[in-house]
Amino acid sequence: MSRAFLVVMDSVGCGGAPDAVEFGDAGANTLAHIAQWVTQNRRNRQVHLPNLDNLGLGRAVTLASGEAAPGLDAEPEGAWGCATEISPGKDTPSGHWELSGLPVPWDWTYFPDTDPCFAPDLVAEVARLAGTDGILGNRHASGTNIIEEEAEAHIRTGWPICYTSVDSVFQIAAHEEHFGLQRLLDLCAALAPRLHEMRVGRVIARPFTGDGPWQRTSNRKDFAILPPADTLCDVVQRAGRRVHAIGKIGDIFSMRGIDSVVKGSDADLMAHLAAAVRDMPDGSLTFANFVEFDSLYGHRRDPLGYAEHLEWFDACLPPILSALRPDDVMIFTADHGNDPTWRGTDHTRERVPVVCAGIMGELGQLGFVDVAASICAHLGVPKVGPGRSFL
Repeated sequence: MSRAFLVVMDSVGCGGAPDAVEFGDAGANTLAHIAQWVTQNRRNRQVHLPNLDNLGLGRAVTLASGEAAPGLDAEPEGAWGCATEISPGKDTPSGHWELSGLPVPWDWTYFPDTDPCFAPDLVAEVARLAGTDGILGNRHASGTNIIEEEAEAHIRTGWPICYTSVDSVFQIAAHEEHFGLQRLLDLCAALAPRLHEMRVGRVIARPFTGDGPWQRTSNRKDFAILPPADTLCDVVQRAGRRVHAIGKIGDIFSMRGIDSVVKGSDADLMAHLAAAVRDMPDGSLTFANFVEFDSLYGHRRDPLGYAEHLEWFDACLPPILSALRPDDVMIFTADHGNDPTWRGTDHTRERVPVVCAGIMGELGQLGFVDVAASICAHLGVPKVGPGRSFL
């Protein structure tokens, strides 16, 4: 019986979104601009992604946007295409839900880019739940920057650091020892229902350690709003198949339709993906998210670090791809863009690549929902969502 592996390279977009101008992102192209940056800034170097490119990554970039990605010019040996999102956001839940067959049926709530940005009654509720006299932050900010700016006051006062971004998100940073990791998680869990009623997509716990410099830890946890209808995970699980989550997938879907989850750094997750290819049973779905492209390099506008992480990821793939069984399919895609050469620090509205091991041929321009429809067809379970299978 066939198995399916859906691997989301978080934020690895490829430009060309037809509505990018509506998001202020016309011209953004994560993969093409990284490849171009390497060629322009690293003497005698091009980005080196032979395994993903052999599946069709370079062709997917050109199909999506018309741009060339220097160094990505292989003749594809896999299946390749690009996908366009219709959900009204460029955030993690929107991208993952739609890849799973469920376009977001509402407009998310976003906090204004003002200082302060949270309403007084919401601030009072956070302080009440935290048992403090107030909060710190209360503005749009980069997570690493606001920790640097507020950590000393946080340790002195015990107040949580609260911030947001252009995404529909409420983030709380706190020191694992001084504030307490479990206390932070409990605070986010208690606050999440109120934010979800407001159609804020996620409350995110952002623990950190140290005494300057400060370091965020892998104990991040997302408290996401529940999907309002079935997703790929639900229909696969309901068919009696195993659904295994790698990375933050369990958080994104609030563990609905998921049987098991493993977390860690991207290096840990790569080992977990290799173990899943080795051990997952026939008929199963493994759904993985590799977040560090986005969190460490996209938001920090670090094209060199992003390129090097792409090359590390690609270099890890040969033993994983060679261990796939004859009837397996492994799909590599993304949930949105985060062009590290772009202005600001936020996600960018882009098409995403869809490249596959286990099948061959040009897939053309797809919808995000076609990924879910294709996996359902591959696994022989009822189709979820409005997509069409490319298998």
